[in-house]
Amino acid sequence: MGRILLSAGHGGLEQGRRDAGAIVGGTTEAREMILTRDLIVTELRSRSFEVLSVPDDLSVVKTINWINAQFQKGDVAIEIHADAFSNPAVRGASVFYIANNVERKGHAELILLALLRRVPQLPSRGAKPDTATGIGNLGFCRQVVPPSLLLEIGFLTNPDDRFIIQNRRREVAAGIADGLAAWSRAVSPSTAPPTVTVYEAIGISINGQPYAEKGIIVSGNAFIPIDLVDRLAVNLLKGPEVHRLNYRGVVYVKAIELRDYNISVGWDANTRTVLLRSILRLNPDQLDRIMGNGVTSEVQLIMFLKTNNERALTQFPDIPKIYREESGTEGVNYDIAFCQMCLETNFLRFGNDVKPTQNNFSGLGAIGGGAEGAAFPSARIGVRAQVQHLKAYASTEPLVQELVDPRFRFVTRGIAPLIDQLSGRWAADLKYGAKIMAILRRLYESAGLL
Repeated sequence: MGRILLSAGHGGLEQGRRDAGAIVGGTTEAREMILTRDLIVTELRSRSFEVLSVPDDLSVVKTINWINAQFQKGDVAIEIHADAFSNPAVRGASVFYIANNVERKGHAELILLALLRRVPQLPSRGAKPDTATGIGNLGFCRQVVPPSLLLEIGFLTNPDDRFIIQNRRREVAAGIADGLAAWSRAVSPSTAPPTVTVYEAIGISINGQPYAEKGIIVSGNAFIPIDLVDRLAVNLLKGPEVHRLNYRGVVYVKAIELRDYNISVGWDANTRTVLLRSILRLNPDQLDRIMGNGVTSEVQLIMFLKTNNERALTQFPDIPKIYREESGTEGVNYDIAFCQMCLETNFLRFGNDVKPTQNNFSGLGAIGGGAEGAAFPSARIGVRAQVQHLKAYASTEPLVQELVDPRFRFVTRGIAPLIDQLSGRWAADLKYGAKIMAILRRLYESAGLL
């Protein structure tokens, strides 16, 4: 039987400071997860499972390195977190797994089901791919060598979830232990492992065509020969964090990590084939340029929005059309502007300080620094203001439409032509651009462009 490597999220040192995670209701995420982790460890050891507890003072990077250094064949790894959100009504548990890994999705569902059996009062938010997170990937899911999952037990910002985490901790721990025990047995049945490591060969498909060379499956993840990476025009010199593996004289790389290089990665379980798709209609070097043309259709924008929020078009039925028209007029990439809106409004759910009636889709502030931000007379004018603000950052060209952006004159023109350069400028969040890019990739994948 393999071992279980268990990490409590947050609590370590990040850039010389203790990372407490969310701070709510007189407690911290780090404290609650450490207390819960300790009970899970005790429960599993009472069932004769070997559990390794990650030291609490390690940073995120050091946590991953520590797990990878301890890894043995048959091990599994999980990190537990609590979530937080500006709307205190949001609650529930979720488990994140590495995207496009059907096997890992099944493991995530196993953990979640076990937890909810013990604590049925805790709502389920489902098993989710790590691409559904704000920045489009989770290091714990992608960079950890053994099969790994990240569990969000509940929302500290929700009083009911916080009560369950603090007052029903033993039941929560027992439920998680049930799931981990089942997962460990599934990954490493109690049979002696072979003395020589042999990985299963898998097929590779590129843009719908079979590739002559085979890939391999390692800990449930697809790896492809590095020669194929070169053919896809991916420069891994810029990405030393991409996992490599030497097997039988061939270097392989972890396929899912190519997604950050604008390669779509899927899986066909029936044929045991990893599906790779390079950008067919887009230039990878132009993907993150704010000034340019969008490539999605109005229908594709509608379907993407409805997939992420079924009620999104109830109040703003013409919003995809408006983005295409207003952005096109100023030469701004409407796909980027639309994805920024999705980030800022949580796919038109709003729920923060800005209200839907303000027609403010991008968090634009008022000139006087009003707490609720700027307001516009219609959805079209609100989109127009956002597009003009993007153009202010990305270009020195004059506006085509009459100025409606209240903060246009405060921007140094042309200082941020790329999405990532909006980070720390449009928003204080230094991952702001990465979050927009993550949504943009999801849009192009849903439209069959990536």
